[in-house]
Amino acid sequence: MKKLLETLYITTPESYLFERNGNICVAIGGTEKASVPISQVDSVVLFGKNTMSTALLSFCAQHDVTISFLSENGFFQGRMCGPVSGNVLLRKRQYESLADTDFARTFAADLLFCKIRNSKSVLMRYARAASDETVKQGILASASDLTEIAKKLDCCTDIDSMRGIEGAAASIYFSHFDDLLSSPKGYRFEVRSRRPPLNEVNAVLSFVYTLLSHDIRSSMETIGLDPAAGYLHTLRPGRSSFALDIMEELRAPLCDRMVISMFNKDQFRTQDFITDFGAVYLSEKGRRKVIEQWRARKRETIQHPFLKEKISIGLIPYTQSMLFARVLRGDLDRYPPFMWR
Repeated sequence: MKKLLETLYITTPESYLFERNGNICVAIGGTEKASVPISQVDSVVLFGKNTMSTALLSFCAQHDVTISFLSENGFFQGRMCGPVSGNVLLRKRQYESLADTDFARTFAADLLFCKIRNSKSVLMRYARAASDETVKQGILASASDLTEIAKKLDCCTDIDSMRGIEGAAASIYFSHFDDLLSSPKGYRFEVRSRRPPLNEVNAVLSFVYTLLSHDIRSSMETIGLDPAAGYLHTLRPGRSSFALDIMEELRAPLCDRMVISMFNKDQFRTQDFITDFGAVYLSEKGRRKVIEQWRARKRETIQHPFLKEKISIGLIPYTQSMLFARVLRGDLDRYPPFMWR
């Protein structure tokens, strides 16, 4: 199994990165603050206005280290990587499978069934701990509704119908998100808002989804898959549709649970957020706090439900990409989505 390497997140504005003796070095205000051997890094993510030496850009490309550029608020701007990994025949098979309606429909149905099941698992986890009986029964009722909605996927003959079912399931799931929160400071979710996030909970959710999206894109490129060639999400220039597909099965167990836990453990302060014309974003300090928690989360180990092997949570995107590649090669009959136990 692949070794879990670190993602180097650069959040401090005006940071300068350069290469020295096989290390990625970070300087702020002319003073070197950190140095990391490139052998320990698989990607670098820069937030806001930061710069890199051309020597480091070339060095990262040679060592297959992907560099992603995001705005201060976490919006994707671009990425740089070295030569495309993997066998060209794998991508050829991936493109051919896009036109295989049976394959695409089966994959999308399995993916959405897994997403709904994982969402239900999150609801059930917090229902067991709910002290208010009315709230508990409401959550359990919605969990039961998700089960019934998931059954409808078997009757769908096209992916558009599946998207409608996904939307209905998401509406039920997020309608109880505030019931899962017990923030001492009273932070609330209200409704899902993305562009822009309109409150603190949505700001953290969007940011963590961005971190997961980066990890999935990088994993796909490492395996040799095309992150843009998606099945559930429509194809669009500049959009990583396939990465967004795989994100659906991982949002609830990897992102939502972590965000809920951070708020319930009172880990956020007022200074962790900034407001800009009604939009709410994480401040630099807030981003660091979330990234630290994300990195710790990725180092935790679980038993993969399909492989029956212990792996780091951070390797789940890589593992799912690898399993999909096995399907394309004919080693597996059907893609096994990640079911959180």
